[in-house]
Amino acid sequence: MHNIKTIKKIVITGPESTGKTTLSQKLSKKYSTIFVPEFAREYIENKKGIYTYEDVIYIAKKQIDDLNNNYKNVNKYIFYDTGLIITKIWFLEVFEKVPTFIEEAIQSIKIDLYLLCYPDIKWVKDSVRENGVQQTRLDLFFKYKKELEKNSFKYFIIRGNDKNRFLRANKYLSSAYCLYNT
Repeated sequence: MHNIKTIKKIVITGPESTGKTTLSQKLSKKYSTIFVPEFAREYIENKKGIYTYEDVIYIAKKQIDDLNNNYKNVNKYIFYDTGLIITKIWFLEVFEKVPTFIEEAIQSIKIDLYLLCYPDIKWVKDSVRENGVQQTRLDLFFKYKKELEKNSFKYFIIRGNDKNRFLRANKYLSSAYCLYNT
């Protein structure tokens, strides 16, 4: 168990169906730590895929709580399956507005590293996914990337098949640069 101040918060982000959950699970297993699942998925599934602006506000507040929680059983890293940047873009894409508390939280909650998943794996339809068109996935990817850069957040792009995504992410996490310069 590590001191809460030495734990690195890693957010796995990117468009739908880019392996975020799988990568979060594999990394948490590799590093004997926990990952925080994507709350929005479960919440929207329970609503049969129909949601409102207020629902996304509820989701955002839960994400903020998750990001601020001092979890037990954390070992060096904690992995978050998605994060607030996705939620900000979701607000913009669907409702064309973003609550101010989202931007404030994005800037104030310290995330040590973002792993941005590129949409180069096949999109898989499910009950809550909305963006299966490849151009839409690419557009979202570049919107997330732009947000990361606008905020000067440290990130690495994760590409390739499932195995290569894991190997690349593990390489970044294992590097002295990642560990000591965040």
